Amino acid sequence: MHEIRRKLINTKEKKILLIVLDGLGGLPFPLKTELDAAKTPNLNKLIKKSETGAHIPISNGLTPGSGSAHLALFGYDPLRFNVGRGVLEALGLDIKITNKDLAIRGNFATVKKVGTRLIVSDRRAGRIDTKSNKRIVNTLKQNIKKIGNVLVDFESGLEHRFVCKLRFNKKLSYEQCLISDTDPQEVGVSPLKPRNLNKKSLNLSKIIQMLINKISKTLIKEKKANYALLRGFSTYPEIPTFNELYNLNACSITTYPMYKGISSLVGMTPISSVGISIGSQVDALRKAYPKYNFFYFHIKKTDSYGEDGNYKKKIKIIEDFDKVLPSITSLNFDVLCITGDHSTPSKIKSHSWHPVPVLVKSKNSFYGLSKRFTEKECLKGSLGIFEAKNLLSIIFAHADMLNKFGA
Repeated sequence: MHEIRRKLINTKEKKILLIVLDGLGGLPFPLKTELDAAKTPNLNKLIKKSETGAHIPISNGLTPGSGSAHLALFGYDPLRFNVGRGVLEALGLDIKITNKDLAIRGNFATVKKVGTRLIVSDRRAGRIDTKSNKRIVNTLKQNIKKIGNVLVDFESGLEHRFVCKLRFNKKLSYEQCLISDTDPQEVGVSPLKPRNLNKKSLNLSKIIQMLINKISKTLIKEKKANYALLRGFSTYPEIPTFNELYNLNACSITTYPMYKGISSLVGMTPISSVGISIGSQVDALRKAYPKYNFFYFHIKKTDSYGEDGNYKKKIKIIEDFDKVLPSITSLNFDVLCITGDHSTPSKIKSHSWHPVPVLVKSKNSFYGLSKRFTEKECLKGSLGIFEAKNLLSIIFAHADMLNKFGA
């Protein structure tokens, strides 16, 4: 699809804002979704002049990871461009990644020994603070520097997250990096083994198991972060950028490394905000407004609280966003789109496959069908339910940036 957009794109100067409330969609819990329960007067006012619908992040019934879901929002087919979480986390932390590097996303976790088995009791080590994370990462750096001829390095992320980079002496192929995640995605069970998913990745799976053993031995005295769950094994991919495809000068305003990483991968310039509050992000957006024509604005906590099953706090983040919305709309973007990358219902405490609400405001909007920005109301809109990889075409069409297709 991005090849077709590339052929049809014109150079009209427009200001486009894509706001992604991570994990926005929900399920009744027990009677209302988080969006339905939230008090959102500004969103309700905006939606009455907006076109609405819902997107499917990947394909019907498939639960997406954050990376693939975002690639879809940015107009890439997530089934064709399957970028690993490790690379995205690494880029978000400004770690240089080459095609000789394997990047791994890590979660510090808590395990306990039951008989001869290790059992995961907390997949995020109680969401330890970033200061503790840095201390633990320094310990890993001092104790694990090589596995055979492979150089090993660690970098701290936020809270329980970290990145591990393995440097090899020759280029890695995509097939060599096909290793299964060790995170079981639930507590009360054992961590998974790093399995090779083809013959070419067999040697790497053995190196990863040695890495896990070394990490576990190094962290044995830690009370909370006494283990590491690894996922997203990946090397640097080849992917066309926004500027190459659409001649767009794009930027991103994010607070978490992974989202900075994926926006950097597609050629967006990361914009730093003074703090991590939504208000500080809005200030950064206002300052960046004159310099760019495409803006990606990401809010993380809707997803975090959904994964924690914290229904009330997810509602509060939605309400906090609603309060700053007038400051955003006052900038008068030619196209404003508000959506999520996927659903993270508090009810199930994880990402899900359910459709995600979409709002598009422009002078070309077919409005008047939805009364509130909720899952049910957005399904009444003219956009219907569509695959997320088509959202960018809808946005460009609203901006009058796509020429006619065909004769």
